[in-house]
Amino acid sequence: MKGLTLHCGAALVDLKKVIDVPTPEHTDTWWPIPHIRLIDRVAEALHSMNMKILESAHALTREGARYFGLLRVGNCKQAGKDFGYVIGLRNTHDRSFKASLAVGSHVFVCDNLSFSGEITIGRMHTRYIEDDLPKLTARAIGLLSQKWTVMEDRYNLYRQTEVNDMLAHDLMIRSLEIEACTTRQLPDVMSHWKEPKHPEFKDRTAWSLFNSFTEAFKGGSIVQAPRRTIGLHALFDNAVGFKLPENRIAEGTEDTTVVINQ
Repeated sequence: MKGLTLHCGAALVDLKKVIDVPTPEHTDTWWPIPHIRLIDRVAEALHSMNMKILESAHALTREGARYFGLLRVGNCKQAGKDFGYVIGLRNTHDRSFKASLAVGSHVFVCDNLSFSGEITIGRMHTRYIEDDLPKLTARAIGLLSQKWTVMEDRYNLYRQTEVNDMLAHDLMIRSLEIEACTTRQLPDVMSHWKEPKHPEFKDRTAWSLFNSFTEAFKGGSIVQAPRRTIGLHALFDNAVGFKLPENRIAEGTEDTTVVINQ
């Protein structure tokens, strides 16, 4: 799965190793689920919507306690000519974060990956997680084909928006302020902006700068990737004047969070 694996900072494994990870016993307040259970629920939801997993990459860290997966999805509304869609998954057995799903994009020319915030779900590992996961994943997957037009509109506007060095440097500094980028990554962002590795990004546009960031993120923390790139989208959306559709839903309980644009 060329490219997608470059973003995994943990040990890449095959699906059998994910299945073989033991699940800790639950307590009165904490109910961990097998990593494969989350994968299966998403696969079932995709199948019900006539979508399928074309490729996948899986990673484990902390001796299997944390899982991160990437699923490239097909048989759905076509993506742009230079990017496709992925779903990012994560689950934990050490209480460090919720079982969650986020929609992402895979840029073909440079194998860069980023996550947007149009559809994200998260469910804490509490007693009724097994009951809630099928409903949550089905709801999110059911809206995927509608929401992907949002990403295509966004990236088209990025391509059309010219960016000079002054604005580029301003966005780089602001990315630090919102923690979408680290001080260690910033020199790489600047390098990719000044000397793009791919001719497709030689134009001085927001699209080229955005991919300078995602190129620099390769090999970074797999746990931080969704949060960082969701923040990066928000920063660039504001800079180019891109507005998400109205009727944004951000709901949840103590256990569950759902963010979906209707």
